This record gives sequence, structure tokens and C-alpha cells, in this order.
Amino acid sequence: MTGPAPAPAPAPVLAVDGLTRRLGGREIVTGAQLAIAGAEAVALMGPSGCGKTTLLQMIGLLDRPDGGTVRLSGEDAWRASDAVRAEMRLTWLGFVFQQNNLLDHLSARENVALPAWRASGHRRAALARADELLERLGLAARAHARAAELSIGEAQRTAVARALVNRPRLILADEPTGSLDAASAAAVIDALIGAEGVAVLVVTHDAEVAGRAGRTVRMRDGKLV
Repeated sequence: MTGPAPAPAPAPVLAVDGLTRRLGGREIVTGAQLAIAGAEAVALMGPSGCGKTTLLQMIGLLDRPDGGTVRLSGEDAWRASDAVRAEMRLTWLGFVFQQNNLLDHLSARENVALPAWRASGHRRAALARADELLERLGLAARAHARAAELSIGEAQRTAVARALVNRPRLILADEPTGSLDAASAAAVIDALIGAEGVAVLVVTHDAEVAGRAGRTVRMRDGKLV
């Protein structure tokens, strides 16, 4: 007798196939293919202007591709309705950019809680989740400081907490340590890599950051090589 058939493997958190973007009559990204499993950290490296940020924006559902597909947990995101895609951005994806994009007039705690409050409608639960993350990232003492009062490193760790607040499936980080000193950069990468079992795709020029990822892919002239 044969045993039961093995369960099918889960769909990758991210599966990019043939992704292409044209701007000004030339291809910025050409036929990109990439898959990332759950909890995997992947570094994306390449020279400035090679298309890394454009690729990240298409994966993050911020810029519509001219061809190819972006599947998030098996769902074809760019074939979904605008409303479904907006929900995916809010609850399935987390974003960390080189500039933290915090709201200066809000406290660190309020900045972190805002996406969760928007997603759930429950302010108290969102603030409790923010408190949990800020404590984990060593920022409990700065929770009530306005974003404008935070150091650059503190602000970037707050941005990581905000990216994690909705328990996303994938975090997209674009040069998250580019403006930080070595100690602050290490703290941010510690917070990102392996955080809560979330998959991470990080664009970086820093070999030390790439070395913390489980895998590195390189981009040149719009192509993943």
C-alpha cells in the first residue's frame, strides 16, 4: 500500500515572472523573475540606476508593470481590483525606505499604530501592538516622543516597527540603512532580518547588509542576473 500523497508545497510569498517596465521609450526592468519563500531574506544589489527601485515599486503594488506578473501568496496582484490591491498593500506588505517617511507631528507610538488602526478600526489594539513592537526594538522610552524629536537611527527603527505592525507576509526595504551610521544600521538590520518570520526583500549597496540576508540577487541594466 502507498501512503497518502504529500501535501502540496505552499505558494511562495512572492513570485515575480517576466516583470517589465518601460519609461521614456526604454525598458527600465526587463523580464524579471524572482521567488521568495516565507521567512526568507533576500538582498537585491546592483549599481545605481539599474532598475532596483522600479522593480521594488512594482512588487509593492505602487507602479503598474507593462508586462509580467506579481503573485503574492499565489494571488495575481495586478489582475486584482484596485480595492483588493489596496488591501494587499495595507495588510500583506510592509515598507521601509531610506527616508523614514514618519509623520513629524505624531509620536513614535502613533506612527507605528496608524496602519493597524486603519486596517482594523481598533485604536486601542493598534496602540498595544505598537507598544509591543517599540519595546522589542529598544524604543519603549521613546514611544511618546514626536517623530521630529527622534534621532535618525531611532526614526528608522520606528519605521521598521510600522512596517511590522500589521504582521505582513513580505517587507520591502529600499536602502533602509543608507543614511545611518554603522551602529544604527546594525540595529535596523537586526530588526528587519528574521522579524517574526516575515519574508524580506531589501535593496542595498552595503555588503554587510547583504551578508545578513540568506540570498543575494544582482541587477544590471534592468535585468536580474
